[in-house]
Formats: sequence, structure tokens, C-alpha cells
Amino acid sequence: MAMKINTFIKTYVRVGIILCLVLVLGSAYHSCKENPSVSEKGIAAADMGAIPDKIDFTFDVKPILSDRCFICHGPDKNAIEGNLSLHKAEDAYAALGELKDRFAIVPNKPEKSELVKRLHTEDPNLVMPPPESNLILTEREKAILEKWIEQGAEYKDHWAFIPPVKPEVPEVKEADWGVNEIDIFVLDKIQKNGLMPSPVASKEKLLRRVSFDLTGLPPTPEQIEAFVSDTSEEAYERMIDTLLASKDYAEHMASEWMDISRYADTHGYQDDFERTMWPWRDWVIHAFDKNMPYDKFVTYQLAGDLMPDTDLEKLLATGFNRNHKITFEGGIIPQEYYIEYVEDRLTTFGTTFLGLTMECARCHDHKYDPLSQKEHFELFSFFNNNKEKLEVPAIGTTPEPFMTISEKDTEGVLSFVNMQNSPKKELEVMVMYEREETRPAFILNRGAYDQPTDEVNPNTPSSVLEFPESYPRNRLGLSKWLFNEENPLTARVTVNRMWQRMFGTGLVSSSYDFGNQGALPTHPELLDFLAIKFRDEGWNTKEMLKYMAMSDTYKQRAVTTPELLELDPENKLLARASRLRLTAEMIRDQALAISGLLVKEVGGPSVKPYQPDGLWEETTGGGGGSTANYIQGTGADLYRKSLYTFWKRTVPPPSMMTFDSASRDLCSVKRQETNTPLQALVLLNDPQMVEAARALAVNTVKKYPQNIEKQLDHVFQRATSRSPDTEEAIMLMEHYKDMRAKMDTGVFTASEYLAIGEFNAEVESGEKDLASLALVVHTVLNLDETITRG
Repeated sequence: MAMKINTFIKTYVRVGIILCLVLVLGSAYHSCKENPSVSEKGIAAADMGAIPDKIDFTFDVKPILSDRCFICHGPDKNAIEGNLSLHKAEDAYAALGELKDRFAIVPNKPEKSELVKRLHTEDPNLVMPPPESNLILTEREKAILEKWIEQGAEYKDHWAFIPPVKPEVPEVKEADWGVNEIDIFVLDKIQKNGLMPSPVASKEKLLRRVSFDLTGLPPTPEQIEAFVSDTSEEAYERMIDTLLASKDYAEHMASEWMDISRYADTHGYQDDFERTMWPWRDWVIHAFDKNMPYDKFVTYQLAGDLMPDTDLEKLLATGFNRNHKITFEGGIIPQEYYIEYVEDRLTTFGTTFLGLTMECARCHDHKYDPLSQKEHFELFSFFNNNKEKLEVPAIGTTPEPFMTISEKDTEGVLSFVNMQNSPKKELEVMVMYEREETRPAFILNRGAYDQPTDEVNPNTPSSVLEFPESYPRNRLGLSKWLFNEENPLTARVTVNRMWQRMFGTGLVSSSYDFGNQGALPTHPELLDFLAIKFRDEGWNTKEMLKYMAMSDTYKQRAVTTPELLELDPENKLLARASRLRLTAEMIRDQALAISGLLVKEVGGPSVKPYQPDGLWEETTGGGGGSTANYIQGTGADLYRKSLYTFWKRTVPPPSMMTFDSASRDLCSVKRQETNTPLQALVLLNDPQMVEAARALAVNTVKKYPQNIEKQLDHVFQRATSRSPDTEEAIMLMEHYKDMRAKMDTGVFTASEYLAIGEFNAEVESGEKDLASLALVVHTVLNLDETITRG
């Protein structure tokens, strides 16, 4: 449907572009001024920060070595220069040179350590890092390395590879703050940095925050009124329990899992034909709804077909492994793409469950982490034994192996699959089936599909955890290994992603990388405490999210102060709540929810809401089929949650991509966070937003006829979860009058604006009054406060 844009919106767009460009350019200018290069700010400024009395290898030394040294002196044996490797003590202490008379590191003797000499020499042929690397060490970093050697040059294993041990809860100074262990760990660090926690957020803002975090939707006016008026100590906990028990919670959790699992409704590559995987998505919603323990949730997906009591549900869950892209193009080399499919499963496994960049070891030993190329292909071999045919599937067929789901199946164990709107009576969904005969796996020279070398067997990285001999060497055994009590990564990686959901950034900000190049945990003891709690209390996802939401740390207000901005600009100390923009799905779903348009049907086939005309036709690969042309849905299909929006890999939903949604080409556990002029244009011009504004205006007029003050108050409250203050109420009224005056003077036409979208409802108020109110609503939907969590 071609969108009609009236004069008001055109003007609004031009102003929006100018404002956005000014903001972007201004931000870039200030960024340059506030963040000059090292050469601009000088060595002295770059070396700011006291050197610790006791140098810690993990937090002080290893980040320097990893960033500046490991590229040539790290774990990759094929990249080592000068026979020197610095990632292990025995290698770093080893004798060097032809005569074996030099040592890079001599513990307690920096004056005899070649590393120290190379750091300080002015000879360009000897200095380290070499000038051609474009890497430098600041004077502070050199001093840290020298002091570390002086103190004994003690090495430690990478923190993430050491199994977590339940830490002692610290003792903090007396403070009337904190309800659980999270708060004590956080308060301890806050106090040590001379700060205090922020006050609790207002009840309206707190409810808005937790509602978005747990359900992806804003609270209803009734929920806000009930929560504000309930003065009992249990009011907040009861509200959390209500949110966790809702279908909205299950759908919101599933939405994040779609990014992780690289779910899409098409196969990808050039022709990008349609596939049927939505029954697997229905299973994910079902699993979160019944709070399936996380170890069980993962095992079903990794190896449901291999479980002794396997059934249709467990088999369907293994569709997780088959969500990768699949080509139907002629003229390709099937073996090449088969290898890519298995590599995709391995990368997804490594990123999702281990937080490791396993793909970096495909062509050579990992340059930064203790992961060899041999270990890469040993892990690869777990996913290499699927009953997958090497031949390119025929167009219109479902790549094998697949399971068939009939309407009769949905009356039994698959009752959660919503076939109500399915055009087919039987569905073919791709799953995993293990081959009877093991398909051999090989180390591939430089990772190339046609250069196999040594054969390998299923095994796991020794730096993480040796694979127990008692476990079967298949995907079921791999799942057992993943949830082995000694596995140091699984629980940490998972609770860190939960923390990221609730607080905006994980305790390890690089939630996709727990290796040497990843970020260090801001609160390592807290991370381990949560990991052990999650594991020992039955991998209970709802309980862990509730535990986080109940903390006083979570309940702080998001208002910052000059002191906090100066001392902790990134909020690593958690002395305040973070201010977060809503996700792409939340922005759209919020507009539908507060307007009354949202259709809350759970599950079923994907739908096709508004999208720019001709977008698919302009980008199609020419293969034809159901994805050659975008046929917009009608009726309820236009107003389903964003979780159910049809996802074409080569042309993802444009408005969602504009707001940083993952492309779903590969596994993604953390989205980008950008701020661009295009985002403002989506909010101003997307028919869904314009239509939602009109629908909310219609419902508001019906609720408060002939009372513009109450109408404006209601609109603002629905969008922001609070009532406007006096100044805001005056501004809303002035804006309404301004819009009404423009209607009267013919600056733009009410009928043209009200014709956008399929929604139609009769109201007794005049066309101009309704359009004026709708334009005010549209403005409110564009407010920064409306599209942020708190």
C-alpha cells in the first residue's frame, strides 16, 4: 500500500532530517574534541591512572599482552615470531636466541628481562611492539609490565576457563540499601569508589521498566493504577510474578532467541526461497511459557533426536540446528556448502553456549585463545553426522532431514503448534537426525573444504573442559558436557546474557566473547555467584530474572549526576540504572498495544505487515516463488507482534533493521546500539506508527468525548506510563491548537492524514478534531521518553 504523506508530515520530515544531521554532526564534533587521538592528548594524558600496588595478571597484565603482543606472540603456533610465546608461563620464561642465553621474562628481575629492554629501547629495529604494527604501549602500561615482572611475573589461567567457585559475600558499611546478594556485591564496589547508589525510581517508571524487560510491552493503565495504589511490601513482587506468568513473557523471551538461533522464514542466498520453520518458533514460546529448565531447553535443541525418550516435541526442538542458510542455486559445489552449514552450527554453539569465537580457529590455531585448529574440527565433528544430503535440494522441496507435522499431531504432544492460519494441512520442518554410520571429519587446511588433512574424532577444547570418557561422543554427550558441573562457561555465559537483558549491558560487556579479547567482568564475584546460583537451583530462568528484578540495584532511577558522569560514564559500577532505547520489536509493539490495535494471538505462521512497496521486487534474485513479491497481509495480520513478522534473509523488515535488529544471517547475542536520522524518519513515516496514532486518538475520543484536556493527558500517559506535568500539559494543548489551526487554514488536509493505514473506525467528533488529536499522538509517539525504557 502506497503511503499518503500530507504537507504536515513532509515538513516534519524535513525538520527532522535537519535536526538529526545537526545532532549527528554536533556529536561527531564533540566526540573528536572530547576524545582526541593519543598524539593530540599526549602521552601524559594517556597514562592517567594509578598503578596498582599489587599487579594482577588477569586484570592488569593480560589485557595489555592480548591487545598488543598476542598477534605475534600468542597461542597460534604458526604465527609466533622469534620463537617467543607470551600466553603461557613456561613459554614466556624459556631461553631464547641461538645460544639460549636470553630470556624475555625473568621473574623478579626486570633488569635481566629482554621484554623490558625492548619496551624502552629507542632502536626502531628492536623496540616492541614494532613501529610497523601501529601498536604502542603507554608509559603506564610499560610500568605495569615491569612491576609485574618485579613482583614475580605470576601467570594465571584465563578467568573464564576456571570453574566458578561460590564467592564470599562481602561485608559492606552500614547502609539502608539492598535486598539480596546482588546489592551487596554492587554496593561493595560502589562504596570502594566513593559513590552511593541512586534513589529508587518512581513506581510508574519502575513498572514501565520491568514490564518492558520481562514482556516487551508497556504496562496498561490498569496495571499502573493498581501498582501505584498498592502500598504493601509485596506489591512489586506480585507484579513481577504476574508478568512472568504471562504469554507476553514467553513471546518476549522467544524474540531474543530468534536472534541467537538465526531464525528466518527463508533459506537465504540469492533466490532466498521460503521455508517452514515457524512450528519450531512455536515450540520455543511453549518452552519459555512453561519455564522449561535451561539445561533441558538446550538439550532438546542440541540433541532431542538422540534422547532415549525422544518424541515429536524433542525432534521438533532440534530445528535449532537447521536454522542456518541453505542454498538452492545450481552450479555450486555441494561439499563446499555442506561444510559451511556445519561451520554455522559450530559457530552458533560456540557463541551461544560458550561465549567463544570458535570460528577464529577454522583456518589456524586461535591467535588469542587456547583453541587449536584441531580442537575446532573435533568440535565440528559433533555437528557433522546429520542425515543431510550433499546434493542441492530441488526448488520447492524441504531439505532433508525433516519431520512432518499434521493437524492430528497438534492434538497431542505438539498441541502448542498453532496451525489455525496455516495454508497447509501438513508441514515439513527441518530437524536433525543422526546417521547410522559416522561421517568422517578432517582438519581442513586453511579451512578450505577441498583440503582435508588429518582425520579427527568428536572432542571438546581441553582449555575449557576435557570430554568425559563416559559420555557418548555425539550431540547428546556434547550437551551433557555443556552442563557438566565443571564446565566453567555455560552458566556464566547464560546469566550474563540475562543480566544484559535486565541492565542493558552484561557484567561481561562482550557477551559474545569470553575469551582473551573479550571484556573483563566488571563484577567477577557477582558473576560467579549468579552462575552457581542458576546452576544449583535447577537452571530456573524465571527465578533468575525475578532475582535480578527484585534487587535494589535494578530498581534505581536512571537519572545521572555530574559526579557519576565523570567517575563512571559507562555505568560500570551500577550506581544508577541505565537509560536504554527500546528494541525494534518493542517500539512497534508498544505503538500497537497502546493504540488498541495489537492482536495477541500466540504462534502460527509468520505475517506480512506494512512494508515499502516494491522492496522485494527490487532485490529479488530472480528465482520466483513466494518471496519474489511482497504481498501485504490484511486484517489481524497487520497487527500481530513483531515476533511474527515474516523474515526474509536477503531483505529483512526495513523498519526493524533501522532500529538495529539482527539480520539473522548468523547467530547474534548482542545487538548494535546506533542513533541515526533514519530512525527518526521511520517513527515519522511508517504507516504502522501513523495508523497507531489515529487508532489511539479514536479510542481516546470515545473514552473522553468533548474533553480535550483529558484526551491529551490520556494520550501522554498511555505512551510514557505517567501523567504530564503542568508545563508538559500546556505544551500538548498548544500543539493541539496549532494543529487545529493548520487544519482550518488548509495547510494540510485531515482526510488525507486519516486515510493512512487500514484501520477505520467511526467517531462522533469532527474530522479536523480527530486529525489534530492524532497528530499530537504521533508527536508523542516520537518522544524520546516514549521509545526508551526508563
